[in-house]
Amino acid sequence: MKQYDLFVIGAGSGGVRAARMAAAQGAKVAIAESRYFGGTCVNVGCVPKKLFVYASEFSRIAESSKRFGWDIQVNNFNWPTLLQNKNSEIERLNGIYSRLLDNSNVEVYEGEAKLIGNHCVQVNDQQIKADKILIATGGWPVKPDIQGSELAITSNEFFFLDALPKRVLVVGGGYIAVEFAGILNGLGVNTTLSYRGDKLLRGFDEDVRNHLTEELAKSGMTLDLSRSPTSIEKVGNEYRVSFSEGESISTDLVVFATGRKPLTSGLGIENTAVALDSNGAVIVNEFFETAESGVFALGDVINRVQLTPVALHEAMRFVANEFKGSARTGMDYKDIASAVFSQPNVATVGLSEDEAKRHFSDVEIYRSSFRALKETISGSDAKTLMKIVVDKASDKVLGMHMVGDHAGEVIQGFAAAIKMGITKTVLDSTVGIHPTSAEEFVTMRDPVS
Repeated sequence: MKQYDLFVIGAGSGGVRAARMAAAQGAKVAIAESRYFGGTCVNVGCVPKKLFVYASEFSRIAESSKRFGWDIQVNNFNWPTLLQNKNSEIERLNGIYSRLLDNSNVEVYEGEAKLIGNHCVQVNDQQIKADKILIATGGWPVKPDIQGSELAITSNEFFFLDALPKRVLVVGGGYIAVEFAGILNGLGVNTTLSYRGDKLLRGFDEDVRNHLTEELAKSGMTLDLSRSPTSIEKVGNEYRVSFSEGESISTDLVVFATGRKPLTSGLGIENTAVALDSNGAVIVNEFFETAESGVFALGDVINRVQLTPVALHEAMRFVANEFKGSARTGMDYKDIASAVFSQPNVATVGLSEDEAKRHFSDVEIYRSSFRALKETISGSDAKTLMKIVVDKASDKVLGMHMVGDHAGEVIQGFAAAIKMGITKTVLDSTVGIHPTSAEEFVTMRDPVS
């Protein structure tokens, strides 16, 4: 029976980072993967999604270019071309992940790994011993429990469609739903976005939610809020989707973007003391330890903050704690920036206005909504939103939010500033880069409330 210092289950971003860093410390490491190297992000998540977003923006760019003097003709979009080039890029990234593991002297097992007892796993028919076992299996899309849900697809299948439909219904109100709706709408598909709530992006700042909803409505997609589908049936070559209000619509494709759950099925959790919460996430302490001695977990499978960079940082923290001899510390989850690649983009860091008011007695809000310079002659009526949340007593900036082009690129830099404790006075003393949209963050002088 082979013996390792660390055995990692799942070769996604967090698992690969942990394996490589532990091996760099001299540990004997192995990793098991049953699907694809790079996990969700590389294969059916962040990377192909962002490539599809780029593709969907060209029609809008071509239309805007006319007012700038260009005569760009947009002919029929060729889905197979995009699909082929996307697949080639993903294959390239898969190869990079594989080579990184090989170059780090991490032994790779292809197959499903299962916990079978204390410090022991099984991959295919082989049993393996390890001092430490790390679960990094990520998450998986879930569908609502309604009649005919098997007729719909999820984000996983979307990236491999043989052809684009003429009409599509996207169900969901989170970041995946608005991103996919924007992609399909930009590629010329008649797109309806349906969500059970009255506002999209639950958990985000209210001004961000309201502004994005207004901008999406301008884009040409149909927003169908405050109702949920109750059934799907196949009628000829189309699907009929019924709603709780008794209404129905016909469409060529239904995409569920209704959430993800930690992927723990088939892991042999029942053979250990590892505990799961009500959402199926592996329960860990601040050092990523489960209730089973020697078994750890990190990334989306622990359902703390489901972002690829978070899994990478968790992996580095885990290795520092377990293999570097460093003083054991937990992961700092405060002020993690995130972006939604909707159209327009959303990016945020720190507290929303509501969150700030729950924790601070006197909060100042600075907000600006404006047409970016490009849009003044592009013919578009799109508006950018920027917002700053400040604790008046300390002058500390608690949160920054943006809806508009390149929001993620803009907020990334400000995320470092918030992490360092930037104050509104420092923002005000910062000289802006003109003309940019980003300079608005350092020129807002008067609070709105």
